[in-house]
Amino acid sequence: MVNNNTVPGHKPVVETFELLESQVRSYSRNFPAIFNKAKGVQLEGEDGSKYLDFLMGCSTLNYGHNHPVLKDALVDYITDDGVTHSMDMHSDAKERFLFEFHETVLKPRNLDYVLQFPGPTGANAVEAALKLARKVTGRTNVISFTNGFHGVTLGALAATGNEHHRGGAGIDLGGVTRMPYDGYMGADIDTADYLDKVLSDPSSGIDAPAAVIVETVQGEGGLNVASNEWLRKVARITRKHGAMFIVDDIQAGIGRCGSFFSFEAAGVKPDIVTLAKSLSGYGLPMALVLINREYDEWLPGEHNGTFRGNCHAFVTARAALEHFWRDRKGFEATIARSAAQLEQGLRSIASKAGSSKLVLKGRGMMRGLEMPSGKFAAAVIKKCFQNGLIIESAGPNDEIVKCLAPLTITSEEMQSGLDILGKAVAATAAEHERAAA
Repeated sequence: MVNNNTVPGHKPVVETFELLESQVRSYSRNFPAIFNKAKGVQLEGEDGSKYLDFLMGCSTLNYGHNHPVLKDALVDYITDDGVTHSMDMHSDAKERFLFEFHETVLKPRNLDYVLQFPGPTGANAVEAALKLARKVTGRTNVISFTNGFHGVTLGALAATGNEHHRGGAGIDLGGVTRMPYDGYMGADIDTADYLDKVLSDPSSGIDAPAAVIVETVQGEGGLNVASNEWLRKVARITRKHGAMFIVDDIQAGIGRCGSFFSFEAAGVKPDIVTLAKSLSGYGLPMALVLINREYDEWLPGEHNGTFRGNCHAFVTARAALEHFWRDRKGFEATIARSAAQLEQGLRSIASKAGSSKLVLKGRGMMRGLEMPSGKFAAAVIKKCFQNGLIIESAGPNDEIVKCLAPLTITSEEMQSGLDILGKAVAATAAEHERAAA
């Protein structure tokens, strides 16, 4: 047995987690510390150690830890005995969020979506989106793409490509046909043309789809970026064949790629958009399904979830929209400056890696470096943590070191993180060269 945290003088120890928490935990294995404070880009350990956070809850904290504007809004709401949990009943917190989202996000972009609160996670949003597309079209097949990641509940997992995650299902994962993502077959093959070909051929063996679901930048899949031309083409093909075009913007959205939605530069208007992660802005669980109004065919209560009324998340989400996105051009310019510094820094690191060929991946503030192997990337991540930087991997073999720094990071903080990453890469590259000699 272990001491309970309620015992006076109890000091948290890692052994408590090892004894009492499931083996399914993952991030804590790379970062074996107990964190107790966080502000902005910085995490602080229980022992007083400090770390720059370039993981940010896997893009759940795009505005950093405990942003004071969001914190003050939440504290004021709680102090005033605001409703905490409302299912899908009306609340002032939800009404104010809905109004702000419409006025600040949808209206300026000429998007006529209704908002569904499916439950607190991104996977909840994806499950609802796929379910609705099947209901509206009367079809069952869904097209997803190689290296896509959409969640680990069974419906979302069926659309996810990663072998490791699919292996945890325990049953067959059907109802989805996998197609090659942009660039998957090399620069000379347009995979959108291939998609159109198989959907146009009645003998291809590919059932007419209810939906095509895509990430504009594949976060977990390796920071693969779809071109704007390819996205426009896929959207046209999807509608040509009577399917619904779904963009999963859970990790790439909310400013991570430079604009509120990652698909804005492509000029597409999805039929359904899924959002979560940084939607609340404060790490509070919240997800949304944005539905083209003409496809909102749900019957009352046909899809639900106990925690679809997280009023605390509504409060911080509204505050984030007011503070950051009302001045859309100003905030996008701030993101662009940080993104340029990040890109330049990563290019510099790659140029100094010698024979260890590194490849720049991603877009905007969703960037990373492809390392020679997953083992190489793991060594870099370990060295970064030892020197005060939390950063993680992505890709089919965990070979991408992925930077998800907050959008609000200062130039000095960004440079500090890049310096740590650069030294870790250089040291690992030197070890790699010595081993190969």
